[in-house]
Amino acid sequence: MANTQLKLAILISYAIFAILLNSVGTVILQSIEHFHVTKVAASTLEGFKDLTIAVASFLLASLLPRLGYRRGMMVGLALVAMACALMPLLDSFWMTRLLFLSVGIGFALTKVGVYSFVGLLTDSPAGHASLLNLVEGVFMFAVLGGYWLFSNFIDPANPGSASWLQVYWWLAGAAIFNVALLATTPFDESAARDAAHPSSLAEDFTAMLRLAMLPATLIFVLSIFLYVLIEQGVGSWLPTFNREMLGLSAPMSVQAASIFAVGLGLGRLGAGAVVGRTGWYPLLCVCLAATAALILVALPLAGQHHGPPIQHWRDAPAAAFVFPLVGFFMAPIYPALNSTILSAMPQTRQSAMVGLIVVFSALGGTTGSLIIGRTFAAIGGSGAFYLLLIPILGVFLAMTRLRKLVESEA
Repeated sequence: MANTQLKLAILISYAIFAILLNSVGTVILQSIEHFHVTKVAASTLEGFKDLTIAVASFLLASLLPRLGYRRGMMVGLALVAMACALMPLLDSFWMTRLLFLSVGIGFALTKVGVYSFVGLLTDSPAGHASLLNLVEGVFMFAVLGGYWLFSNFIDPANPGSASWLQVYWWLAGAAIFNVALLATTPFDESAARDAAHPSSLAEDFTAMLRLAMLPATLIFVLSIFLYVLIEQGVGSWLPTFNREMLGLSAPMSVQAASIFAVGLGLGRLGAGAVVGRTGWYPLLCVCLAATAALILVALPLAGQHHGPPIQHWRDAPAAAFVFPLVGFFMAPIYPALNSTILSAMPQTRQSAMVGLIVVFSALGGTTGSLIIGRTFAAIGGSGAFYLLLIPILGVFLAMTRLRKLVESEA
C-alpha cells in the first residue's frame, strides 16, 4: 500500500512540475502580450528555470540522500506553491522570472527524488525502464493538460489581459495537496545510502565530480544535453511559432502546441512496451531518423500568415497539425538513454548520476530556448526549427559512442 501511495505521490509531483516547466512557451507568449516585453527578454525565462535547475541539482544531489528524497520533494512543492500564489498578486514580469527560479529549485529537488525512487521501487533493468517510461509518459500528458489549462484562462478577445494569471491559484492548491500526500507516505530510503561505507558530504560531492569525468558519463550527458536542446527548443517556441508564423489566435496557438505534448506522452508510453523487444539503440536510431524526416516534410508547409488571427480549427494550416508530431518520434529518446545508464550502476551511485542528468538537461533546455529565440527573431520560425537538424545528428553520434562504451564495461 505504501509503495502504491508513493508511486501516486511521485506521479502527481511530476505532473505539477510538468505543467509549470512546460508552461514557459505559453508564458513567453503571454509575457509578450501582457507585459509587452521583447522576444529576447522573454527568452530569458528559460534561463531562470533551467540554470536554476542546473545549479540546484549540482549542489543538492549529494545532500538529498541524507535529507531524504521525500522531504526534499515536499520542500520543493511548498516553495512552488508559494511562488504560484504570488503570481496573480504581484502581476509583473520580474515575478514571472522569480516563479521560474522557484520552479527550477523545486524541480531539482523533485527530479532527483523521483528518479531515485524509481530505482528503489524496482529490482530489474526491465522494471526500471518500464516505470521510468510511465513516469515520463505521465509527465508529457500533464504537459498536454497544462496547455489546455492555461489556454482556458486566456481571453481570446483580449489576450493581453491579466485573466491568464488566475491559473496559478489552481496550481498552488495542487502543490499543497501533494505536500500533504507525501507527508503521510512513509518509505524506507536506506537502500540509497551506503551504510557499510559511510562518507561525508564533501566525499559524496567529490565522488559525483569523479563520476562526471568518466568517458561513458561524458558521452551520456552530451547526448542528454543535445536531446533536451531539441525538445525545449520546440516546446518553448511552438506557441509563438503558431501565433506569428501560422496566424493562429493566442488560445489556439497554445492548444495546437499540445499536439507536441500528446506525441511525447504517447511515444513514451508506447516505448515502454517496445524497447524490451527491440533494444534501446535500434529504437532510438529509427526515432532520430523519423524526427529529422518529419522536420524536412512539415516545415515547408508553414508559410507566413497575413491577415486577422485564425479563430477556427477548420481554417488552421496543415503545419499546425503536422509539425508537432515530431514529439511522438522524439519521445523514447530521453527515458531510454537515462534508463540505460542508471540501470547499469548500483543504487548508491544513482543519486549522483541523476544530479548530472538534471544539470545537463537544464543546460540543454536553456541553450535550446535561447538559440531558437534569437534565431526566430533574426530569420523567422521555420529557419529556427530547421537548425534543430544539427543537434539531431549530434545525438545520433553521441549515443552510438555511448553504446560501445556501455557494452565494453558490461
